[in-house]
Amino acid sequence: MILKRHVLVLAVLVSCHAVPLVSAQTAAQAPAAAPREHRKTSEPYTGDLSIFDSPGRDKRLQIDRVMDILGITPGKTVADIGAGSGWFTVRAARRAGDAGVVYAVDINPESIRYIDERAQKEKLRNVKTILGKPDDPLLPAGAVDAVLLLKTYHEVAEPVALLRNLRGALRPGARVGIIDRNGNGEDHGVGREVVLREAAQAGYRLLEQYDFVKGDKMDYFLVLVPESGP
Repeated sequence: MILKRHVLVLAVLVSCHAVPLVSAQTAAQAPAAAPREHRKTSEPYTGDLSIFDSPGRDKRLQIDRVMDILGITPGKTVADIGAGSGWFTVRAARRAGDAGVVYAVDINPESIRYIDERAQKEKLRNVKTILGKPDDPLLPAGAVDAVLLLKTYHEVAEPVALLRNLRGALRPGARVGIIDRNGNGEDHGVGREVVLREAAQAGYRLLEQYDFVKGDKMDYFLVLVPESGP
């Protein structure tokens, strides 16, 4: 009788210790959640904004040809994302004319103040500034015909989220242009294959690509449209 009682107690003790052991093994076998990945990006520029207005930049970047490809004509609504000094903003504003609108988007409040003063000085009443977010340009829904990110994409901290949030602002047939240089993300450049991969994740496809925007062939010009576009 005593022997049976000892056996029973031993069985109870083993069963009590077995439960946490099995739970620990199960937990060890369960796959851990994959950490969110962030690729390298360059620090956004916060210095003297006037450096972007260097002589000859129009010719080097062939900006008129860029605007032709993006379909920027009188009456169109354009978004300049990462507008900086407003170098492209003012050129797009002149092209779009009084019947058009150009949204100058930047996450730097100093850039927004600079562009506001510039537009007033140059009497460009069709320029509207927007203090955006790293993951959202905060553009009005269904309002934009053409977008350009000029030497800015490598600084975007949340590129996929930004492009996804941009989609709601695009009108049917809108084109999104990205001009950047090949690099590793933190050297003021980013590989075109990286841009195309992130754009695909955000629901875009490549429509056209060019390498005429500088003679050294380091820069590329990608034209994207939403997957549901033409």
